[in-house]
Amino acid sequence: MPAALPSSTTSSPSGPHSVEALFSRGRLVAIPRRPARREQLLAHLAEMLFEPERSYTEREVNEALLTVHEDCSALRRYLVVAGLMVRSRDGSDYRRGR
Repeated sequence: MPAALPSSTTSSPSGPHSVEALFSRGRLVAIPRRPARREQLLAHLAEMLFEPERSYTEREVNEALLTVHEDCSALRRYLVVAGLMVRSRDGSDYRRGR
């Protein structure tokens, strides 16, 4: 699982509107309130932290999200609502979505 965030492979250029601007020393400063900005962040996190076609337990998802922000449950919920992570019906399995 990649741990270095933000990545220079992001399609966003550097600047105040890039995903990188949301981080300080590899940690997410705050979860954006604006939906479009939050969606940009979530897409970045899904791409950087979770491999396509791999199954993750809730614990693994939480551990990956904790590498960037202490509120892993909010980030996990946002990822699922946005369709960037898909959760099994019983909550035992997570996979990268769209």
